[in-house]
Amino acid sequence: MTLDLSLDAILLAAVIFALRVFNNALGTLRVVLITRDMRFWAAVLAFIEALTFAVVISSVVKDLNNFLNLMTYCLGFSVGGYVGMAIEARFITSYVTANVTTKEKGHEIAAALRERGYGVTETLGIGRDGEVQVLRSVVTRRDVPDVLDTVREIHAEAFVSVEEARTIEHGWVRRGNQPH
Repeated sequence: MTLDLSLDAILLAAVIFALRVFNNALGTLRVVLITRDMRFWAAVLAFIEALTFAVVISSVVKDLNNFLNLMTYCLGFSVGGYVGMAIEARFITSYVTANVTTKEKGHEIAAALRERGYGVTETLGIGRDGEVQVLRSVVTRRDVPDVLDTVREIHAEAFVSVEEARTIEHGWVRRGNQPH
């Protein structure tokens, strides 16, 4: 392995790093679009991602003994994944369905969630040990910690599951950072 620290070598490594961050962040966003069935935009990002990857990888594989390029390529991939997740969390609203199943205090939980601005549907169900209350609420991914805290405050033993909501239409969903 060689370690060339000339200005040209450092600039090339910086470009490799930046393009790899961009490439992997794009890939993360592309996956989000795929899960939302946004095929056209996923395909556009896939094209840009593949082009960027081809440019970057060609700079690295022509000299696999160049330690600086190899390390900045790997580091760029790592940082790109983080950047992609940060972009997704900040700019792309993801919805999930919070399901709460409990034998007791279901209506109290629903009332508390409604008081905090969440829409909740209450139904009765039959569980292994008899009648249960089932609460469903579609919320943003950012709101999940608040929803879980609210449920725990009222009934810490309530069963809660959270699942991805691929598509939502109609109904009432609390938007963004509305006050609680």
